[in-house]
Parts: sequence; C-alpha cells; structure tokens
Amino acid sequence: MSLGRKVRSSSASGRLETSIVYELGGATWKTPKPGGQADCPDSRRLGVGDEQRDWSLRDLLKQNKRRHSVTCGEKLQPRVHSRNNLEPSDVMKFLIDDKVSLNNLEKMKLAFEEIEVCGMRGIDVKNFGQILKTCLGLPNMISAQVQGLFDKIDYSAQGRISWGEFSSYVLHQHKEKEETLSLSKRVVFNLPAIVSNHKQGVPVNIHSTSDDTLVTVQEDGLICLWHPELEPKKTKHMFGEDPANRRSRWVSDFTLMSEHNKLVIGTGDREIQIYDLFALEPYCQINGLNTIPLTLHCSYTGPDKCCLLFGDDQGCVNIILMSSVEDTLRKWSKLPKLENMPNITMENAVRSPHVTFIRWKVHQDWVTQAKYFHSVRAVVSSSNEESSSLVVGCALPLTDSEQQLNEIREVCCEGKTRKIQLSWTPQVRAPHEQTVFSVHKGVKTFDFCQKLNLLVTGGMDRLIRLWNPHFSGKPTGILESHYAPIFSLCISSEDSWIFSLSVDATVKIFHMKDQCCLFTAEPRASCIHGEISACSYNPAIKCLYVAADRMAVLTLKSRPQLSRHINVSHNEPVTCCGYSEEFRQVVSCSEGSVVKVWDFTSGRQVFEFVGKDELTSITCMAFDPKGRRLVTGGRNGCLKIWNFNSGQCLKTLEKESKCQEVCDCIFLKVQRNFCVTAVGKDRRIDTYSDVLDVDRHTQRPQPSWKDDLMNGHKDDILCVVHCPPSFLATGSCDGEIIVWNLVSGTIQCRFVGPHEAENQNTEGLDTSVPSIVFPKNFKLPQFSSNAALLLSSGVKGSVNLWNMVSEEKLVESFEISKLEQKITKLAQTDNDTLLYAADRIGYVYVYDMKKFDPEQRSPRVEHSWRAHTSTITSLQIVDVDQVVLTSSTDQTVRLWSARGQYIGTFGQPQPWNIHIPSSWIHPGVPYEILIDPFSMPAHEFLNGKSHLSEAIKCDTSEADGGELKTLE
Repeated sequence: MSLGRKVRSSSASGRLETSIVYELGGATWKTPKPGGQADCPDSRRLGVGDEQRDWSLRDLLKQNKRRHSVTCGEKLQPRVHSRNNLEPSDVMKFLIDDKVSLNNLEKMKLAFEEIEVCGMRGIDVKNFGQILKTCLGLPNMISAQVQGLFDKIDYSAQGRISWGEFSSYVLHQHKEKEETLSLSKRVVFNLPAIVSNHKQGVPVNIHSTSDDTLVTVQEDGLICLWHPELEPKKTKHMFGEDPANRRSRWVSDFTLMSEHNKLVIGTGDREIQIYDLFALEPYCQINGLNTIPLTLHCSYTGPDKCCLLFGDDQGCVNIILMSSVEDTLRKWSKLPKLENMPNITMENAVRSPHVTFIRWKVHQDWVTQAKYFHSVRAVVSSSNEESSSLVVGCALPLTDSEQQLNEIREVCCEGKTRKIQLSWTPQVRAPHEQTVFSVHKGVKTFDFCQKLNLLVTGGMDRLIRLWNPHFSGKPTGILESHYAPIFSLCISSEDSWIFSLSVDATVKIFHMKDQCCLFTAEPRASCIHGEISACSYNPAIKCLYVAADRMAVLTLKSRPQLSRHINVSHNEPVTCCGYSEEFRQVVSCSEGSVVKVWDFTSGRQVFEFVGKDELTSITCMAFDPKGRRLVTGGRNGCLKIWNFNSGQCLKTLEKESKCQEVCDCIFLKVQRNFCVTAVGKDRRIDTYSDVLDVDRHTQRPQPSWKDDLMNGHKDDILCVVHCPPSFLATGSCDGEIIVWNLVSGTIQCRFVGPHEAENQNTEGLDTSVPSIVFPKNFKLPQFSSNAALLLSSGVKGSVNLWNMVSEEKLVESFEISKLEQKITKLAQTDNDTLLYAADRIGYVYVYDMKKFDPEQRSPRVEHSWRAHTSTITSLQIVDVDQVVLTSSTDQTVRLWSARGQYIGTFGQPQPWNIHIPSSWIHPGVPYEILIDPFSMPAHEFLNGKSHLSEAIKCDTSEADGGELKTLE
C-alpha cells in the first residue's frame, strides 16, 4: 500500500472492501514525485463496472456507519467531516483546526523564525511538513496532505511560505467562516418601501390588531384604520367632524384593548377616552386625572383581566388594574354623557368593585415610555434623565400587599361599603421592589424579549444597549451603528431581531444573539422621509410599519421555499463558475457576492467567503495561469484578486475615474509578462500588470491603446478571449467583434454579424456577442493550414464561423438552438473535436466538428440535453475527466458527463465520485427540469404552425433574463 501501512483483512469481503477504501480514499491523494509518479495510482483505473462492488461503493458514499472489515497496523486519524471524501489538503486543514491552540501557534512561530534566521526567506514544503508534525503533534501525515495545504498558502507559487502567510491563511479561514455564518442569518428589506398615497398627518403612534389591521391616531384626533397594504379602511375625527365645532384638544398617545375591541386614547385635557375599535364610536371616558397621560399601554393579565397604565409629566407611572373588564366597561358606558361621551371621574372609577389604582413615583423627568410585561410580572418605564433612565419594578407592593390594597381600594365589610378618598400622592417603591438602570442621556425607547430575557434600550446617545432586567450595573451588549438619536425600537422574539428607527429615518435590523447589524435601510434607499414618530413590526406578515408624514411599510425579503427534491448551490443566481485543475476544485460566484469553493470529485462545499465591497454582484471570474488565484469582476467596476482557499483579498484593480460594470475578465501572457484584462460597460479594454507588490493594495490600469480610444467598440463589451500568442478578441452588444494585436495594440480585423434577407430589419433582434472561442486545431478541407478561425454567438440561436485572414470573413452561420434562443456560452474540447453550446433556456448542444460541412445549413447535433431551467452563465469542459461543468441563474452549479448524463448538483446532500457512475444521479434528471411542463419530449403536433418559440419569447421579460421553458 502506498500509505505505508500494514493492512490485514479478516475475510474475503474484507479484502474487497480494503481495496475499495484504498482506491476511494488514497488513490485520489496524489503527491508528485521527481519521476512524475504519484504516491497512489490514478483513481480512474478503478473498475467501476464491477457489479460486485456497487453495494459497498454506495454504502461508503452515503457515509453509513456499518462496520467494515478493515484493520490497520497503526491508529487511524479520527473521522471528521467524512474524510473519505476529502482532498488531502482539506484533511490537513481539518486536522489543523483540531490542533490549533495559542500554545501550538507560538511553537510554530518560533519554528518559522528559527528557519528564517538561518538566511532562508520562508520555508519550503519539506520544512513545513516537519513543523506541522512536530508542533501540532501530527506524525502520521502523508506528503500529499502537506503539499496540498502548502500550495493553498503559497498562492504565488514561489515554493516558500513565511509565518505571516501561514498565519494570514489560518486567520482568514476562521474569519470567513464567521462571515459565512453571519451571512446565513442576514435579513433584507425589499427596497424602496411601500409608501401610502394618502397624506394625512404624523401619527402619535401605530399599532396592529389580530387581523393585521393597522391603527393610527394623529395628534389632532384623526383615527385611521388601514389595510396591511396601506389602503385606508376607515377614518374619523374623534373630536368632531366639523372643524368649526371641534374642541381644541390634542392626543398624547393611544393603545389597544384588543381582547375587547377597544381603542384607548390619552388627551392633553387629562382624559382617558375609550372608543369602539371598528365602529370608531365613543364608548366611555375617564376624566379628572391629576396629570397628562403622556404614554399609554394595556396588557392582559388573565381571563377578562387587564393592566392599563400611563406615564405622566411628573415622572410617575399610574397603574389601573381591572378585573371583569367587560362588565366594568359596560357599566361605565351607561353613565351620563359629557360632550356626547359617557363619563366617569377617576375618583369614581377607582371605587368600582373590580378596579385597583396605584401611582408610583419613578422618575424625575417626563416618562418617555411605560409598559407592563405579564410574563415577568413587572412594569418597565423610561425617562430622559440619567439617574433613573430605565426602571423595572413591581406593579403592586410586594410586602404586606393585602393590607396596603385594603387601604387603596373599596372593601366590603359586613354588607356595608366603606369608601376611601382617592389620593394622587405617589408612592415610592422600596429598593428591593425595583431595579434602576442609569444610561447616558437617558432612554427614549425600549422593548423586552421574553425568549432571551433581555431588555433593549435606545436613546439620544445613538447606542442600543442590551440588559439583563435583573442586573443594572453593566449592559450585556452595546450595538453601535446609528448616526442619529434612536426613538423607536421593536423586537421580533421568534427571530431574535431588533428593529430600530432613528430620527434621520434610518431603519436598521440587528441580531440579538450575535449582536451585529444585519441590514440598514437609509432614507435614500427606503424613500421614507419627513417627520417620523413610531414603528411597529407585524411578525405574522413580516412587515415593519413606519409612521411618518405618509405611512410606509418595509417588507422582509423572504427566500423562496424550495421543494425538498430541489437542490441549489447558491441562494442567489449564479453568475459564473470555473474549474481549478491545480486543486481539483470548482469555484462559483453569485449575484449576492458570495464565492463558494467546491470539491470537484465529490460535489461537497469546501469553503465560502463574501466579496465585501458593498456586497456588489460578481459578474465574471478567471483563474491565474497556475490556478492558485482568482480574479473577480463586479457591477461596481472593480476587479479583485483572491486567494480563494482562504478568502484573502490580495489586490484591488480599479480605475481612478468612475467605474462601470465589468462584464468579462481573463489572465493572459503578453510576451514574458502576465496581466489581467477586463472589459465591460465603459467600452474600453483595461489591462493591469500582474505583479506581486505587497505595498500597494490598489492598482491602476495601464494606459489604453490608442486604437482602442479612437476606433474601439461603440457599445458595451460583453466578452474577451485570448488566442495565443498575440491575438485578443472582444465582442459587444451591437454584434461587433474586434480582433486585436496584443503586441502593438492595434486592430487586426473586425467583424459584424450577418444580416440575411429575412433579418435585414434588426429591430428586436438580439445581436449581442456574449461568447467567442478560437479553435486551435480545427481544420477544414477548403482552408489552408494557417487559417485563423473564430466562432461566435449569432442571432436567433445561431453560431457564426469567421476566417480572420480571408476577404470574405464569414465562413458560415449555422443554427444551434432548437427554439432560436440566444447562445450564451461556447466551449470546445482540447482537440477541437467537439463544440459545446449553451443557450438562454438551459439547453446544452454538442456538435462533432470533424463532421462539419459548411454547405450544410445546420450541422447535425450529436447530443443535447436540458441542463437548467434558465440562462446558462458558464460552460466548461474538463477534458481529463470527460465531464462538463455548467452554472445558471437558476441558482445551481451542475456536473455532467460528456454525453449529458447527470452526475449531480454541487451542494446536494449525497456526494458523488466522478469516476464511479453508480454514485451519479443518472439516469435521474434534476427535479425542476423533470416537472417543467415544457420539458416534455418533442411531438409533431408541437411543430405545427403555432411555433412554441414565439410563445416563449412573449413570456421573456429580459433579453438576458428570465427562466424560459421549452421542449426537449
């Protein structure tokens, strides 16, 4: 065995399984030797056709825990994350994760420094392996594991790494894992907000009912009931419809008694008015209050019991405890009317048999908010003063409660009723009956999370503090993100979210457990403007309502619920993907700026990181010639070079002026120099030197070619392709192709797509050129051996063949797509024998170019299959494994055999082995393609006069867009 272990099999079946384990696990771990040999034989020599092995192969691939008859002379490493399916470098990474500690890292640093002191700039792979074995206690490593990890750290392929490079790799690995976890919890509002067309006034508060009806009350007394979509249901002025007869009074706050369909309003005339919630008719009122009820809150404490409390301008919290609420309110509604409303004074109200009143002196300034939380049996109130900014206390005295209650309420004794005089003198809680929190500049707003037992406060100092309600010494967390005072907070306990609103109309979402900001909606993006008074979150419909000059609603963007049969690789459309031969990995990028690294041989995810530049969408990508670095282009016009195995951004490439979207990029070699070339919506070819300059993180492009400035493209450039040694071709939206001389920077030739008689009117035709290929070894009998040929996307699903040295440059234009859909990607095998073409509706077509006859209008397709349900964004052939890699805006990255057999979707639960067909999903197909009504086989009836392609075009929303569906 190449692993250098003595293996004893206890049975014949055990010997078979030992061989399979060796070939599955060890054969893929190859370490180059001087003679070009590897430690283990090529796994592709495995006898995949042997039916006797299928049961064992499937069992291993599915990671069953049954015992196999395999014993080893040495102790095996602990099984972590199914290491049978891991690449050697990934196994090494998991082992390091197990062993990483501060003490071990200090040992490694000293070992690195000791070697570097000897005059060596960095250490080689041999010394690196020795350091790992000694400092981390990993004596049983194989050379392939060390080599694989070393290559991922040595992204510049210099053959040596320093302590700084190793520590940066480990640091970025752990940092990106945290970023990935944070990204998975990210929540986003749909922007801009939905703003009501009905301009009323600024409400004093906002509440929701159980049927999602929104209730607002303005300071002038206008009550409005709203549909969830912000269409008014009903409006009414509570102080009289006629402005001339309307009494001059103002509303301070309101709350709802939802169980009894009542609306409770506090007024500047020291009244508490109660209205029927849906009829908006006066029900009764309590007047004769000693102070103005600045803030109101109602909470239910039991069946037909409630606690109505209000904070006033004297820093007092007034509590009205009611039982038999329905009967009590009904009796009050039958009392004599005052100004067309049944009226009871506060002094008579507290004498009612089911009412208890108590007044606490809590603050030295106005009460900004007061609430009763029945789950913790506590009243919480806030104020702008610092000494008692937030107070959590009891509703009733905790000591001698019966005696004190008898002194403040009506008591029946021997059939006679003894009445006591209502006293507005506030009581002071004993120190053990309350917890006082001191906050700089006071507290304007707060909320309580019962699930996590946390109080959340906000105020003038722009900080959100998280508190344990029983300990006031120090907050458990502080969230710093707002740039203006915070005046409204609400919590979604189910999701552990905090919604905060500041006076500058900025809305933020925080995660309480992680204590991080998940999302920010600024006024420019949300379109919420004007004076803002309150916000309210409705967890049932995932909406945040904001009360301003116009009512606004922010809805959370929900991720689509996929069928359990559907597997996706990303949560957003995949914009590009590629294969790294160096690491046997696939890298894919999405519109959400997420980069994922996949194990090519099994389909499992190895790593993930996020391009952090304002989360701009990644539009294109390319590997460096050695396959160790990744360059990505984005919608913001910048390019970034990454060590994609650690998520470290090595360099940023951008112009000094305003940048526009990058559509394509490549690494190429000009003479002896390597460079990055990018094209996009600025209609220019930008070239950046590929130099290792650690002092400059940002790099500017080289001066543009004169011919590019004077005679270049007149429309957006969509693609760029290199034809070694000195040709570069670019294709644009207007159908023009320009071939450039890389050495001189001049135009070699230019092509314009053919417009035949039926296509003379190009209006409505998609003439863009999204893909170009240079056939290297493609020979046609009618051309000389030095003919320079080029293939490009054409109109109506065709492909154009060009000759760059002929006077008649267009050789032929032949149809590829069955339904005349745009060809988005072209690819050829290394020997140019097969041409692969992918179209906008997810089809892949394969043509044998050896059988190509220019006189034949459309060559015969060798194979075709539907790979995706929407636009294919990447198409790459891995010749050495005879497989095809595709990605699409349907959020998937998939692997296929050369003949279109479905191997699997990257990210699916079950791993595969590309060399074992029994592990593939074939003959199955992707579920979403199977259930697509347009994926049925072709039929003569469908080929009649009513063309399906025309119907499909009618359903297409964008030229590069939607998920078109078609027949196979």
